[in-house]
Amino acid sequence: MSLGFKRKFVVFVPAVLLSTFALASSSTPTRSTTVKKSDAKLSATTAKKKSAKKAKVHRYYERFYTSSFVDDNTAGDVTAGEDPVVRAAAVEALGNLNGTIVAIDPDNGRILAMVNQKLALSEGAQPCSTIKVAVSLAALSEGIITKDTDVRLGKRTRVNLTQALAHSNNAYFEEVGRRLGFEKISYYAQQFGLGELAGYNIEGEHLGEFPTVELAQKLGGVGKMCSFGESISITPLQLGAMMAAIANDGSLYYLQHPTTPEEVQTFKPRLKRTLDIANDIPQMTDGVDGAVRYGTARSLRTNFIEEEILGKTGTCSKDGTRFGWFASYANTKYGRIVTVIFLRGDRHVSGPKAAEVAGHVYRNLYDHSFFAADTNVKERPAAGISQ
Repeated sequence: MSLGFKRKFVVFVPAVLLSTFALASSSTPTRSTTVKKSDAKLSATTAKKKSAKKAKVHRYYERFYTSSFVDDNTAGDVTAGEDPVVRAAAVEALGNLNGTIVAIDPDNGRILAMVNQKLALSEGAQPCSTIKVAVSLAALSEGIITKDTDVRLGKRTRVNLTQALAHSNNAYFEEVGRRLGFEKISYYAQQFGLGELAGYNIEGEHLGEFPTVELAQKLGGVGKMCSFGESISITPLQLGAMMAAIANDGSLYYLQHPTTPEEVQTFKPRLKRTLDIANDIPQMTDGVDGAVRYGTARSLRTNFIEEEILGKTGTCSKDGTRFGWFASYANTKYGRIVTVIFLRGDRHVSGPKAAEVAGHVYRNLYDHSFFAADTNVKERPAAGISQ
């Protein structure tokens, strides 16, 4: 309808209608005003719906996922009996990550530092690929493999122990696990301390779990248990005690956590049992060394390369929470130290991330003379590292 036609139309509208229209116009908002109010109302409703949806997603995330970061992971820690250098190095390396670091003297079982003690002493979690260390020693002890045994994984694929450990080859350990069988795995798991308390009178320590029956075949059976740690729960202390026994050629000590300077002065090692693994450890060494030099734990080397570090990563998830493990030991001419890093959270968490954290720990220790020839140096306060 043209503007001219509108004008003609208005001319012939009766006066009564015009007066009525004028009266209505004086009390009714214009179309543009109505649209603006309608748009504002719609915008407010949309914003409210989006906010409700975001809150729902957040609640879902909080329920089914664990954050990779925390405000304070040292709250409540008892530190008076810990090595101040090691403690400070671990605290700085962990930062605000949702995790724990346990550092152990493998020659006597003393816990030098335990950051986030609540998590370290908890019921534990699936060990992921760190279980491959125990499986390797079991298979070597039973003579099922040697360091150089090639295991066929396909028509053209053969892998030996060194390659499998360095790159955390799941198919290799599934096959080795099936050759070992559940009874053998259970026996060696018990020997290495899985399923029993690792500490000696450590208040608050929980127990991990090694199942009494094999994982159902439809879930992967013993193969999944040996490659991914399915149905197994291990604590940072249990993994640390096992790694300490590997570092010292077979002495499985009870871990002890002194809580006062007096307990440090009167500390006495407590041997749980001696493991017959001294001849098997050298066959595994290239694999855990390779993991750090070129394999799954190579992220450690971005922070530290000066000393020999041997270790194994582990990454997996359960019920929406990801786990990142790294268990290692430093083998130096001035002494040895075992560290276990356990992280949990969302997609930020992984075994390589835990290895990266370990690199920070070792770098901090190195920079503050922990590896110095004078062993008294490591009892000095860790100047320059924030507590």
